[in-house]
Amino acid sequence: MTHAERIVILDFGSQYTQLIARKVREVGVYAEIHPYSIHRDDLVALSPQGIILSGGPSSVYAEGAPIPSFDVFGLGIPVLGICYGLQLIAYQLGGGVDKAARREFGRASLNIDDDSDLFAGVPSSTTVWMSHGDHLTAIPPGFERLAHTSNADICAIRNSERRIWGVQFHPEVHHSDYGRELLRNFVVGICGCSTTWNASSFIDSAIRDIQTTVGSEGVICALSGGVDSTVAAVLLHRAIGRQLHCIHIDNGLMRKNESATIVEMFRDQFDLTIDLVDGTELFLSYLDGVSDPEVKRKGIGKAFIELFEIEAKNFSDAKFLAQGTLYPDVIESVSVKGPSATIKTHHNVGGLPERMNLRLIEPFRELFKDEVRAVGRELGIPEWFIERHPFPGPGLAIRVPGVVTRERLDILREADDIYLDELRNAGLYGKIWQAFAVLLPVQTVGVMGDERTYEHVCALRAVTSTDGMTADWYHMPYDVLARISNRIINEVRGINRVVYDVSSKPPATIEWE
Repeated sequence: MTHAERIVILDFGSQYTQLIARKVREVGVYAEIHPYSIHRDDLVALSPQGIILSGGPSSVYAEGAPIPSFDVFGLGIPVLGICYGLQLIAYQLGGGVDKAARREFGRASLNIDDDSDLFAGVPSSTTVWMSHGDHLTAIPPGFERLAHTSNADICAIRNSERRIWGVQFHPEVHHSDYGRELLRNFVVGICGCSTTWNASSFIDSAIRDIQTTVGSEGVICALSGGVDSTVAAVLLHRAIGRQLHCIHIDNGLMRKNESATIVEMFRDQFDLTIDLVDGTELFLSYLDGVSDPEVKRKGIGKAFIELFEIEAKNFSDAKFLAQGTLYPDVIESVSVKGPSATIKTHHNVGGLPERMNLRLIEPFRELFKDEVRAVGRELGIPEWFIERHPFPGPGLAIRVPGVVTRERLDILREADDIYLDELRNAGLYGKIWQAFAVLLPVQTVGVMGDERTYEHVCALRAVTSTDGMTADWYHMPYDVLARISNRIINEVRGINRVVYDVSSKPPATIEWE
């Protein structure tokens, strides 16, 4: 994507780095994350209006601490350091950083000494979110103190001449009362950005980029029927019209009756041509005997590409494969976004084979889920569809831990259908970010009709979230759980026990695999 303005966030491994990007985007300014190890020339080529240094788990004075290989502060670009970023400023520019006598985690009362520029419009005393074990012991030459807490005497600093600011707390975290205003003061007031980045401007820019990239060639869209691929298809159709060829693969891993419903909906609702391909046998062959979730994902990715390359031969102009890859997919799949761990491989990111005959086009790989939904609304996609729960690309294969078989998939399909049906009946579906059933690779003893049973356990998962990066388990009403459990056990042959997952992300992930 091309962007007229951007804020670059250098990631030093903070768990909050993605929140910085989200908060800046909420202000109306495009922001993107890059590793602290980015090359100087690559950073300059991005022409950022401002640079934000994220927090991180390291101590700046420790051996092997993440430190850029060039002088970030000598580029003439406004810089805001957050937590570790503040300490990096002090450490590199002549201040002092050391371990604090008392660590500071959670809420703290911030007292502002100077309410100009960065703290404009913020009350003299406000609540902020702290997460640090080190603190500043001396202000670098040419800097002045802007704020303090009872535990951190130097909690915010500024060098107006060099246009460098730093704060010890985390304005990107929801618990910092005026965090969004502070970030707005930096990106708009200090960096001079205009607040024009939104769903509408994204669509205009994306269409131009798609048209430039694609030219007169054809694009095959991997249409799963989920929100991401659907919005991508509608966007691509608006950009290139009949050059778009939508293909839906029934991989045998879909929810009950989903493939037939998807094809009918797209032909009737969106006036898009769509070809249905039955790939069940190929996908199940890749999954035969496989229990490792990473192997599952990679096999599914290979099967997708294999089928799409075969189908592409039906379209002489097809040179591109479009996918609805999102920013969290990229962040979780690739550990180059700073010193962070790879959580899992997404089938449409790390699971792709190294060589393929189609070039990828991923218009949403810079967007979070809620931003894609905003784009969908702007494109006129009905609200009932926009608010559908996310469905993973690998489908039910990663909701059947262990070996995947036709029998286990069929059992899970029935249980999942009942679960979602009861959530809609209870008026809860719209309050939940994602809900689904999981068929566990264990069997338990039960009794039905005075007879002993030895059948599968079904786990129910429901979470609330904004973008899928973090999530809390949904506090399901007991009466609803009771109805769901009763229906599943009575109506689905092969299940005699239902459990509810009360894990949040982190430490768990939303999906089980």
